[in-house]
Amino acid sequence: MRKEFSACLCALTVLLALSSCAPSYNSIKRMQKMEEGVSNPTTKEELEEAIKKYDARALDLVTTQSQEGIWYKILGTRYLDAQMYGKALEAFQRALDFYPNNANLYYYVGICAGYMANAQLNFSAGNPNESSIRKMNYLSLSESAYLQALSIDPNYYRAMYGIGVLYVFELDQSEKAIPYLERFLQTQTRDTNAMFVLARAYYTNYQFDKALELYDKIIAINPNAEKTAEAQVNKRTVLDAQYAGR
Repeated sequence: MRKEFSACLCALTVLLALSSCAPSYNSIKRMQKMEEGVSNPTTKEELEEAIKKYDARALDLVTTQSQEGIWYKILGTRYLDAQMYGKALEAFQRALDFYPNNANLYYYVGICAGYMANAQLNFSAGNPNESSIRKMNYLSLSESAYLQALSIDPNYYRAMYGIGVLYVFELDQSEKAIPYLERFLQTQTRDTNAMFVLARAYYTNYQFDKALELYDKIIAINPNAEKTAEAQVNKRTVLDAQYAGR
């Protein structure tokens, strides 16, 4: 009986010792108050002093988180430059946690998601539709990211071009690309890459005269021998289609 009582007493002593080592909520709260030098302000002066000290701590926290968001953005651009699109996408998504109203970040998400869509292969022996589903999910993310960038900044011409390319070459919705690319070329008047994309959108929507006008403009600008030759070949294709439709 004495041995059992002694064993219980020892166990109780150990539990008390362990519990005394663990800081309680009140003790942590007291330590925080001591650190800030603010206890229980009551007077106007004490309240003003408490607000100043806690405001300073809040400003430090905001500054730290702001810098963290910038670091994620820089990290994302480094990955993007290295063509590591999956890692870049993760970094930009983290940056959006800090800057959810930044049009540039949504534009970068659109780019990375577009590249990741074309990287989807069926690596497993499972459902053959899995890779197609992943690809469409990435393409949907890319579209929504570009649209979000343009909702924040309607004049963001890079996002106009990005979503134009997406609609023409990836989503087979070239009719949706036309207004974005037309607006893009209102400011970027000599961008022959956008002209090629818009001309293709016109062609697939049977707007042959507008497509021919753009190819003539590319030929007149003559950006380089390769592009000029491509515009001439495409122009002949449009002329053939136009003639066949008559």
